[in-house]
Amino acid sequence: MERRAFLGAVTGALLAAPLAAGAQQAAKYRIGLLALTTLGPAARDSATRELLEAFPEGLRSYGWIQNQNITIERRYADGPERYPEVASELVALRPDVLATGLGEPAVLALKDATKTIPIVMLVSADPVRAGLVASLSHPGGNVTGMSILAAEMGGKRLEILKQALPRAARVTVLWNAAYQGKSDEFQDTQATAVALKVTLKSIEIRGTQDIEPALSTLGRDRPDAIVVFADPLTAAHRRQFTEQALKLRLPMISELREFTQAGALLSYGASLPDLFRRAAGLVDKILRGAKPADLPVEQPTKFELVINLKTAKALGLTIPPSLLARADQVIE
Repeated sequence: MERRAFLGAVTGALLAAPLAAGAQQAAKYRIGLLALTTLGPAARDSATRELLEAFPEGLRSYGWIQNQNITIERRYADGPERYPEVASELVALRPDVLATGLGEPAVLALKDATKTIPIVMLVSADPVRAGLVASLSHPGGNVTGMSILAAEMGGKRLEILKQALPRAARVTVLWNAAYQGKSDEFQDTQATAVALKVTLKSIEIRGTQDIEPALSTLGRDRPDAIVVFADPLTAAHRRQFTEQALKLRLPMISELREFTQAGALLSYGASLPDLFRRAAGLVDKILRGAKPADLPVEQPTKFELVINLKTAKALGLTIPPSLLARADQVIE
């Protein structure tokens, strides 16, 4: 349930758009949405609720109202193994634009299913390396969207962790090795670890079945801190990771503030709600006649440092005032 919940929040955002008041008119355009099955009770989570609203807010700001001048054709998948089948179903509906927030595997499935219908990525890690676009500035095909700059931020997060915990010498990195772009993020983190004289240990997961063994390994190793790379799998299980970290009294940093809201000590990275709102602008341009080949892949402009002081207190830690002064949000 939790695995589906977070990822469903990314693409489920379109579900939150209310109907416009007054008489309905026939929708002019259709957006095909590749999403995960059911949102369920996750909508009660504050982070998920904000994600639910971000994309429709963006669409509304450009005048696109669900069930008024646009309709959303949703097709759901339980996981990556179903993406190709569901992508084909969507393409058969001949929508004006395809969209997904499930990262590179879902975008690849859509691209394999059509070379002509425009595709907008709500978020991606490394679309160039994944073969989705020729370059960020000149995509050159039927795909454009948002890139999260995950790899380049790996070292920066370790620097922030070290500022919060100057004595941290042994740090474990838990990451999904099957997700495109995460190996580059680990290499960037490794390079920074050498400079900071920090010893890294890698714990790799590739699916849900690997999570419990990874958490058991973490319990045996007892490092000074843990870094969790964000991707759809780890984000969906963020509460499981943060609960284990708190149980083991381990400070954690990740990329998304949703981890900090779930109990991690720190997070630093691009704002997902901001990316989703901006992705709506690319949809708007395409519906008004622009070609994805001519629309540069956009990069984050809003980065957030979030500090959970409640967690710091529970761990008996004092966050340096200089780091607190830089925080965009402090959870107390």
